[in-house]
Amino acid sequence: MQETIITGARLVLETDVIEGTLVLRDGKIAEVSQGRSAVPGATDFDGDMVIAGLIELHTDNLERHIEPRPRVDWPHAAAILAHDGELASVGITTVFDAMRVGSIPDENDGYGKYARSLSRELMDLRTKGALRINHYLHLRAEVCSETLEEELAEFGPQDRVGLVSLMDHTPGQRQFRDVSKLKDYVQRKRGMTDAQFDEHVIKLKTLRDTHGDRHEVAAVRAARRFGAVIASHDDTTADHVATSREHGVKVAEFPTTIEAAQACRLAGIAVMMGAPNLIRGGSHSGNVAAHELAERGLLDIVSSDYVPSALMSSAFLLADLWDDTPRAIATVTSAPAKAAGLDDRGRIAAGLHADLVRVTRLDGSPVIRGVWCHGRQVG
Repeated sequence: MQETIITGARLVLETDVIEGTLVLRDGKIAEVSQGRSAVPGATDFDGDMVIAGLIELHTDNLERHIEPRPRVDWPHAAAILAHDGELASVGITTVFDAMRVGSIPDENDGYGKYARSLSRELMDLRTKGALRINHYLHLRAEVCSETLEEELAEFGPQDRVGLVSLMDHTPGQRQFRDVSKLKDYVQRKRGMTDAQFDEHVIKLKTLRDTHGDRHEVAAVRAARRFGAVIASHDDTTADHVATSREHGVKVAEFPTTIEAAQACRLAGIAVMMGAPNLIRGGSHSGNVAAHELAERGLLDIVSSDYVPSALMSSAFLLADLWDDTPRAIATVTSAPAKAAGLDDRGRIAAGLHADLVRVTRLDGSPVIRGVWCHGRQVG
């Protein structure tokens, strides 16, 4: 039996912050009590805050490590381990690793499939005990593609697919209603000429018209086969949200308008926004600002998106905005846990996983002093 006693900590509970003591035993939180412990060997946290380990539902970080530059395929084991270590260092103890399914096999203007092979490598490292934190799969089902159905067919209930998001990056709608934003992004990343970009847009719209509706139905069916939560992506209108509700969507990733966020609230769909949007003060795609949704009470979950360290920073930004630390911390802990159907983590309570972060603030910024996953210090 392995036991750790933490005392002198400010424990962020569901609705309160208390000075208290935690007993960790065999990877679980065994006891939560108010006040200090006099037990010899207890570790004094000197008033530092302890929160539940952060839960990340949507991150591009693994893809960034796999392809650090356009068309650079980094050795996958090294990339996965670097990704895992980076997340542990910023307080994330559970991650749903986003991998795109649905490809365009065109040598000059496309991209190939990778999710099936990469997920096997990830789970092999997990089986060998090489990973520090908890990993699940998040399949980003791109309906504007050619191969979505065949790629989804390669996965099954045994693959720990926890989340399937319905992605549609067709130019002129959702995230890229402003096609000039897409043009700037694609030309910077892939070096396209104006003529090549125009051809690219025509190709994507044709793919959507040819396959989109069928692919959307296939993705919903696959998610149910996996036993995964279904998420929508970039809902823009009330009609988009109505369709999401019909599909059984539980999480709306990055709705682009106040209208869509309000419709999600009425439909009982949790609203998730990106931490970079919140910290930067706006969307790089020109869509609704996360802080505006937060001020209107329409923000439930925060995702680090493409900057892992932004998750902790955004939680404390919200704590200041709302003047409510437990509510803010919930957006990166208990709320994503609930949305993903994980009732064994995301809160500091007896019987739950001992996934914890020790954090303090220095000139307003959060500073992480320790990270524990299943009671084992990993950062």
